[in-house]
Amino acid sequence: MRYRRTTAGVFSALLAGVLAATAVPSQAHGQLPALLQQAEPNQVQGVSVVQGDGFATLSWTHVDGATDYQIERTPVAADGTATGNAVVVGIWRPNRQINNSEPTFADAGFAPGNSFQWRVRARFGTEAQPYSAPVTGTARAHWGDPAVPGQNLRTQWENTLGAQYTSDVNEYAYTAAIDEGSDRVRVVEIGRTLQNRPINMFVIGYPTPPATPEAVAATNPLLVNCNVHGNEPGDREGCLILARQLAFTDDSTTLDRLSKTTMLIVPTLNGDGRATGSRGNSTGQDLNRDYSLIRQPETRAFVEMIRDYRPIAGYDGHEYGNSNTGDLPMLPPRHRNVAQGIFDESQNMIEGHMYTEGAKDGWWACPYSCTGANVGLGEETILRNTLGLKNVVNSLLELRSAGGPTRPDESNTANNRRRKTYSSLWTFNQFLAYHSANVTKITTARSEAIRFQSANEGRIVFRGSHEVKAHPAPHPGENPPPVDAPTPNRILEQAPCAYRLTEAQYNGERTDGPAGQRTTVAQRLAAHGWKVIKVADGYLVPLSQPERGLVPLLLDEQAVEGLVAGERIAPTLTGTRNGQLVVSGVACLDGATVRGPVRVQPGATLIVNGSSINGPVDATGAAGFVLTDSTVNGPVRATGTQGPVVVVGNKLSGPVDVVNSAGVAPLVAGNSVNGPLSCSGNSPVPTNMEVANSVTGPKRSQCAAL
Repeated sequence: MRYRRTTAGVFSALLAGVLAATAVPSQAHGQLPALLQQAEPNQVQGVSVVQGDGFATLSWTHVDGATDYQIERTPVAADGTATGNAVVVGIWRPNRQINNSEPTFADAGFAPGNSFQWRVRARFGTEAQPYSAPVTGTARAHWGDPAVPGQNLRTQWENTLGAQYTSDVNEYAYTAAIDEGSDRVRVVEIGRTLQNRPINMFVIGYPTPPATPEAVAATNPLLVNCNVHGNEPGDREGCLILARQLAFTDDSTTLDRLSKTTMLIVPTLNGDGRATGSRGNSTGQDLNRDYSLIRQPETRAFVEMIRDYRPIAGYDGHEYGNSNTGDLPMLPPRHRNVAQGIFDESQNMIEGHMYTEGAKDGWWACPYSCTGANVGLGEETILRNTLGLKNVVNSLLELRSAGGPTRPDESNTANNRRRKTYSSLWTFNQFLAYHSANVTKITTARSEAIRFQSANEGRIVFRGSHEVKAHPAPHPGENPPPVDAPTPNRILEQAPCAYRLTEAQYNGERTDGPAGQRTTVAQRLAAHGWKVIKVADGYLVPLSQPERGLVPLLLDEQAVEGLVAGERIAPTLTGTRNGQLVVSGVACLDGATVRGPVRVQPGATLIVNGSSINGPVDATGAAGFVLTDSTVNGPVRATGTQGPVVVVGNKLSGPVDVVNSAGVAPLVAGNSVNGPLSCSGNSPVPTNMEVANSVTGPKRSQCAAL
């Protein structure tokens, strides 16, 4: 039995439809005014159309009992007369948004600046109901006033209405023009591809971007990686438009957001693959399977940029070939070693923000694999997982490659390309909005993750995933990605204190990677930014450091895709010691109690994790000094350390001094210091990775800002 509205309900819905239809410009001439039209049973009412950048958001009043809706679009002239055939361009289904009672649909694929008429009708199963009254409007032209310098720039893709993708030559000219025309932008070359194409990055802030990577890092920057697979260019085009918007917009909200952070945009990591339309780089390497191993110059450049600029949140752009999925499949970092808070906040970015805003604007965001495909697992080589292991809140973004059943008009190539690019542009703008609204939650999750990882607590999982649970109904998509449960042989219950690498393992020649640009393990660990201690019989890589979850995935003999099989170094002291402890060689304290002073002899190494020391700690001339997640009742002094100094997440009673270390920036972060904190003569200067120390006494010299 079909639902029939009451007279009062029909009048109310009709009035809403009148207000919506008469509020939009260019109402078709010769049409019977909506006020005089008689509403039919189950006819959609209240249709309104709001124009966005490259899309139009349709909304309407829900018809009880409707199983889906068809959205029809007709091109019209300025006087409202049709200039082409009416086409069903969209199908709204209940699984595409979280608030089914307020349906919306982002119509996209049309040429910017053209005028159209839209109608919507409900269906009950396969039985179509009457169309709504038509609503006419003019789509926004390409972003930017053609009469305003900078805003008038256009990419090759825009100028050809999606018929051509932007070439590398056009990209470089466009990028240089934005750089030249806006004080908000600095373009830096972070590396070169194998075929010597520049890998550029937009650094965007208001009124100007910070001058150095360290200064950028202090702004809690966000990152968009736009094109790692050369045959997936839709996000790249969206990023190029986004860069122009951020560089030249007058929108006060956007400028306020840019004044509080820095946006990093890498439009084309894989320029060689983009030039040939191939997925991999010029060697055929899938770069999205190389972010941990960094065998290729492109991924090495990107990872070094992450090390130096330290973004706190990111998006990684792709295209997905399953036409039955949502408009915008998304997925958080899932490797099981990713700190829980990073995983949770990444999920919040997707489900808490993107699902909600997508429901408002008509985009169907859903979990990657929302059609049930066996994809989206926990491989650490994939960027979203690598970033999560580097304590970055982030998500994969897929653009559905083909229109599929819900967008039946996308057999036209240009329509399909425009929908993909403008959906990515929407996402990246929403990413900036999410960051602005949630920066405290993001930084809190990141700080807790750095302290947690540095504590070297808990088991190591070599391959396995966090679970992404199905979103409560009504929800976008039908299926969460599958769980990748770790098998027993991929779990190490007791993590080592460190890995020892031999000289040959660390500095020896390797055969992986392209000829002429092969790098050693030493170079790759440096690219990751890991602390390495030179000892008499090799090199120690402590697990007590911020990227602890990734370290064993490269250096353990059980690693699924490792670099070398390092020697596991077990703790040397786990119980109680009464009296003085003098360290010669290498000592590792894990869950230990020392009742007395600790002295590290010159050239020796001390690693302390989760321990208690009742007395002073003196590391003068040490090869390396690592103190994490511990309590020290007494002064701590690291003077003239030859290698890394890592002091993270401790409770320290007494003065703390870090003096005259050389070669590696000391990491002093997340400590509670009951007394003064003083740093001087260190080169490079100490850092806290934006994880502040709580200090009751004065903070002096190089530690004044920590």
